[in-house]
Amino acid sequence: MSTMRAVQIRDGTNSPNYASVSKPPHSESSDEIQLKVLATGLHQVVRSRASGIRYTNTSVPTIPGVDGVGEAADGQRYFFICFKQGGSFAEYINVASRHRFPLPSGLDPVKAAGLVNPALSSWMAMKARCENIPYDFSVLIMGATSASGRLAIPLARAMGAKRVVGCARNEEALKSLRLDDYIVLQDAVESTSFSELGHVDVILDYVYGPPAIHLLKSLRTERRTQYVVIGSLAAYSDPSALEISIPGSVLRGKNLVLRGSGLGAWDLEAVGEEMGALLNVLLSIKDEKISVKKLEDVEMAWNEAGERMVFVP
Repeated sequence: MSTMRAVQIRDGTNSPNYASVSKPPHSESSDEIQLKVLATGLHQVVRSRASGIRYTNTSVPTIPGVDGVGEAADGQRYFFICFKQGGSFAEYINVASRHRFPLPSGLDPVKAAGLVNPALSSWMAMKARCENIPYDFSVLIMGATSASGRLAIPLARAMGAKRVVGCARNEEALKSLRLDDYIVLQDAVESTSFSELGHVDVILDYVYGPPAIHLLKSLRTERRTQYVVIGSLAAYSDPSALEISIPGSVLRGKNLVLRGSGLGAWDLEAVGEEMGALLNVLLSIKDEKISVKKLEDVEMAWNEAGERMVFVP
């Protein structure tokens, strides 16, 4: 049996090993092809699954990874999803037709591998979890300086947002973003002023916890506001922030639609329906820093913090 080089997680300690493993045999299914992996992203969900703390965790030993860019034998390049089975941190992977999407001409494999996963969070929140968003809509992004929050800005504009407001703790970082306005989230959350926010049609919340409660209490809804919780950054410093209590008066007194967005609120088939459009939008996104590492250096680079990281063979 032929072999390939790949990353393996052999226990629940989130420790990767660069090793020689069996190469997947060419599938006999006409629906599945083998791709040579060109780039795969080390997203937070990849680390979380490897450490066993994510609800989508799989058994070990396993090859990590949830997506990437690969090239077929005929030279066609695809962005692919392997969320259910993992396996992108390897030289080769077999992918079914419903989980692979032609890479647009001009879209760099590293860029696609680094940006699609964080971009999906806001894209699917607006496409799959919001309904009848008005023309020239306004949007508030809670956690706008996070990796996914920063990407949500150009993606919202690509969908037609006329006014994009960001909220986060770091004022200097907020100033550097292409926002129409920003709100600084205070350490004492109740001191944060949303008085100048006005009406927003959509709220994309990566923070949750006490900031979400304070925002919803302060919100003025001239018409329907669609609030979508995507993440819970507040829980990194306070695990109790994973749960909130919304006063009944807020729900009765404001024109709110509350939803969550993530795998479960939508499925991979819904992602497939949106992937072509998202990949084309990524062509226009600039100035997103991505750190590129060799797959063989995974053991040293795995726990590096900060930049988006993509591994190549």
